[in-house]
Amino acid sequence: MSSLLLLGLLPQVTVFGHPLRKVNVLSDLYPNTDTSELSAVDSTLLLPPPPKPVFVDTCRTGMVCIEDYSDTTLRGMHPFYQALDELAHYPRMVRVAYYGDSFVEGDILTSDLREMLQKRYGGRGIGYTPITSISSGFRVTVRQSSRGFSRHSIMDTIAFDRSLQDVSNHYFKADSTASIRFSGQTRNYAYLDTFARASFFFIPDSSVTITAAVNGKNVLDKEFEGDQLQMAEVEGKIGNVTFTVLESDSSALFYGVAMDDKSGVALDNFSMRGASGLNVRSIPAKMMRRFYQLRPYDLVILHYGLNVATQRGTNYDNYIRGMQTTIQHIKEYYPGAGILVVSVADRDYKTNEGEIETMPGIRNLVRYQQNLAAQESVAFWNLFEAMGGNASMKNLVEAKPAKANYDYTHINANGGKYLAKLLFDALVYGKDQYDRRRAYETSR
Repeated sequence: MSSLLLLGLLPQVTVFGHPLRKVNVLSDLYPNTDTSELSAVDSTLLLPPPPKPVFVDTCRTGMVCIEDYSDTTLRGMHPFYQALDELAHYPRMVRVAYYGDSFVEGDILTSDLREMLQKRYGGRGIGYTPITSISSGFRVTVRQSSRGFSRHSIMDTIAFDRSLQDVSNHYFKADSTASIRFSGQTRNYAYLDTFARASFFFIPDSSVTITAAVNGKNVLDKEFEGDQLQMAEVEGKIGNVTFTVLESDSSALFYGVAMDDKSGVALDNFSMRGASGLNVRSIPAKMMRRFYQLRPYDLVILHYGLNVATQRGTNYDNYIRGMQTTIQHIKEYYPGAGILVVSVADRDYKTNEGEIETMPGIRNLVRYQQNLAAQESVAFWNLFEAMGGNASMKNLVEAKPAKANYDYTHINANGGKYLAKLLFDALVYGKDQYDRRRAYETSR
């Protein structure tokens, strides 16, 4: 026994770098000094919180991401992404208004973007479209015909009353009997053959009687009164719908039809050939306010520049000041909408040496548009860089099959699908980053 006690006095022995446990036959008689056991039974001792990773908002390699310059007013991408969050939990419409020039005329690019969004988040139909427009004849996403309506557009050189226009910069007047027919289509795009709701927008002035037929069956015959924007609405599994104006005051105004689902994404194409974006600020405040009440948007996209850029343009100060008023107009009368400025696309020209290159004025305008988004605290997406930067339009023209026209300015249907995928990926990636940021902030 004495020899065992003497072992406890020996120094600790190390074998091959590992210390051996000291011998102590009286250890059970000593008080417990293991601090790990004390901490386990001491309920008043708070454990440190687990370490949290620092959130880093990055852009995936090879992608041009949306840059959100929003401030505490959250007028960048937040409203759109929040709406998608809500859509994941209960049925609702998430609406996008896409304002642009001839680059997206005829639903080019927007048709593919709409299809991609509806495939991912749900929804059907082409959204809002005027009774007729200059692009109706070659727009492949809807079949429409009208009779008895006279069209008035902001691009008319004479006799256009800006105080009467709607959010698409149009208004229409009707003869004693006028009708408009829209039908879905099964070619080219998905989710357009049928839709669940059709809404006809108009101002009765004094009174107007409207009937509606869905799939050839009469479902509505109603008189409307009042001097503000209203809509006649029908529902069902709609393959085609016809609205007829039977009786109307000569001062009644008619605008367009929206074709949607009851839940999911709706994307309205508000393209205007020759537009610069300043046309949006001319929409009457009363019209914008009322239209937003009937059809609120979660995101407004402003995609302009082709009609502004010049070959050697270096100073776009005056244009940007005008676009500031456009954005402020949208902020005031679409109070819940986020705003995304999409830069001008590449536009090429032939140099004196015969080379096809980007117009220098394009690159300057892109920088101005990015500064515009930053100054107005909204979001920005650099389409010029996303499509490849310098002379990228030339590459689209020379692609097999071609993705752009030989004017080196406008894309075709193939190019629309290609660029829509770039924007769609940027939107979805931005939503993923938004979700990660929300999760990190919630866990802090």
